[in-house]
Amino acid sequence: MAHAAPTPGPAGSSGQGDVNPGQGDINPWAASGIIFAGVLLLVDGVLGVIKGITGIATDDVYAHVRNYTFKFDVTSWGWIHLVLGIVLGIVGWGILKGAGWARATGVVLAAISLIINFIWLPYQPIWAIVSIAIDVFVIWALCTDRSKAVI
Repeated sequence: MAHAAPTPGPAGSSGQGDVNPGQGDINPWAASGIIFAGVLLLVDGVLGVIKGITGIATDDVYAHVRNYTFKFDVTSWGWIHLVLGIVLGIVGWGILKGAGWARATGVVLAAISLIINFIWLPYQPIWAIVSIAIDVFVIWALCTDRSKAVI
């Protein structure tokens, strides 16, 4: 049986059926995940702002923790979450806009947010775990997508 010759495709393509030439090693889950990571950073930022406003406005919403190494006043935690939430939202927006600075900044800030939420765990376990899960996915998505590598 004879093989048919490859049909030429659009200019610049090899005609061998390559849909995305030169992108064979890109993980499609990660490439799609970068957009989701930007959205999740925005969501994490909004959650941080809500956690912050709640902590600043009232002291009785969060658990009062005694004898905890990382014990802060609930108002202090509120300010920490408010500032971090605003910055996370800005970086999430930057990722969605395709800003080069936002990817590396997103990894660093998601790692900081993960650590802060781990330390904050005794005050609000459910919110902390949700934020930690979001941060882990954001770090994974931003680190595994090589379509526009920063390095």
